[in-house]
Amino acid sequence: MSASLETLASPWRHEEDIRKSRFLAQATPVGSTAEALAFVDTVGDVTATHNCWAYRVGDAYRFNDDGEPGGTAGRPILQAIDGQGCDRVVVVVTRWYGGIKLGAGGLARAYGGTAAECLRLAPRVAIVAMGRLFIHCDFAELALVTARIRDMEGTIEQEAFVADGAELTVLAPLDRLDAIAARVIDLSRGRIQPRRVD
Repeated sequence: MSASLETLASPWRHEEDIRKSRFLAQATPVGSTAEALAFVDTVGDVTATHNCWAYRVGDAYRFNDDGEPGGTAGRPILQAIDGQGCDRVVVVVTRWYGGIKLGAGGLARAYGGTAAECLRLAPRVAIVAMGRLFIHCDFAELALVTARIRDMEGTIEQEAFVADGAELTVLAPLDRLDAIAARVIDLSRGRIQPRRVD
């Protein structure tokens, strides 16, 4: 998979009428497979003919044809997710049958095309690989250290006070971790030695 994957900035919908059948694609960003399946359960329409879906969350993926001929719905939706360079995304394409059979190729194009167009039109954000640093510092240095971490795109994920100071878990983009660690070492003249936590 490519290093420059994106996810959706927010949920998105796209609807198409194809040979009298109505196709509604609904997509949303997810952080886990459980979230993806919960979305499928939430947006599936029981009055529709089919609610076909696919998701990708990192290396985990699943798809479902929901009664359409095998390989004509779920797999094309997954291919649309991958083809659009998306990750951490689930797409449900709901079909209301309009009386005209589309055939296997027509179904695959309808499901995959509706999903791809939904993802293409949706606002997206880059997925940034994150990492963590563990930092122990004196109380006197805490305010300055936390201010510099925030200046450098770091977030204090956890903060615990111990007898001799504070213990911080810092979450930051992977490509910023070394710079943050170097800055903290420099600020403390070497007294603070951040370490990676993975």
